[in-house]
Amino acid sequence: MEQIAFVDIEDIKVGHAQDLEAGTGCTVVICEKGATAGIDVRGGAPGTRESDLLNPVNLVEKIHAIVLAGGSAFGLDAASGVMQYLEERGVGFDVQVTRVPIVCGAVLFDLAVGDHRIRPDKEMGYQACLNATNKACPEGNVGAGTGATVGKILGLARAMKGGLGCHAIQVGALKIGALVAVNCLGDVIDPERGERLAGLLNSNLTGLADTEEVMIQSYAEKKNLFAGNTTIGIVATNAVLTKSQAAKLASMAHDGYGRTMRPAHSMFDGDTIFTLATGHVEADLSVLGLLSARVMERAVVSAVKNARSLFGLKCWADLAGAKHGA
Repeated sequence: MEQIAFVDIEDIKVGHAQDLEAGTGCTVVICEKGATAGIDVRGGAPGTRESDLLNPVNLVEKIHAIVLAGGSAFGLDAASGVMQYLEERGVGFDVQVTRVPIVCGAVLFDLAVGDHRIRPDKEMGYQACLNATNKACPEGNVGAGTGATVGKILGLARAMKGGLGCHAIQVGALKIGALVAVNCLGDVIDPERGERLAGLLNSNLTGLADTEEVMIQSYAEKKNLFAGNTTIGIVATNAVLTKSQAAKLASMAHDGYGRTMRPAHSMFDGDTIFTLATGHVEADLSVLGLLSARVMERAVVSAVKNARSLFGLKCWADLAGAKHGA
């Protein structure tokens, strides 16, 4: 098993566009040849696009892009720019008079960071496509992770910066990777070390508190958190999958969320995972499932470790530097 780049998976490109001053952005994963896809939504406040067509009983077999965006429901508009980009290149489902690109998407809530009046739109989605490449995938304050935050149970004053992360591996001819924008209500844990990396800051903002303990102690309070969270991700593989298998793989990948985010899948999160299978290598679904959880957990960790301070929000590097006297 060796680590590879997410963009080393055959037939996919990744592009980002963001507005650092406004604190929002979008990320697109493109597969112009088409890929089998699935979805599993676990959170209680999702914002998605074209998710119903991924049901195995429905007609369309392959999709051409997935958009992850900030902006809450407003950010779904970024998919229109992706559709324009792909239609201009003759990519999509043939309906005789044109080709209709099948573009799925999900959004996270970042309106409380930066300028809420600026959200990912058609222009930003198109720009992300122009930026798409199979050469590199930057992480941290980029794309859909630009305005991402974590540890928000007591408000942004004690929250920290989240971000976008990637991780991919290769086993023989099989490749599988995860890309994720981490914007969870709770704390982020490195399961390999059992170490709390980011989340709710303590009262003097010098270290980390425990979101789950705060929630337990205030179990009788019905909070209104404005659905201000949601972690959205993609697992991509070069394996051959049916739509049913792709849906199951998305479900299994959620174990990666459960291992790294505490809590995961709350009613204030719209936690969603898509899968993309480009169909080059035969592989056992159970093996793919365990690998999907592994790459997702490492992508979550990478997102937090690559995030940098923005709008006064502390990041993992700030706490790590203070811990080691830097």
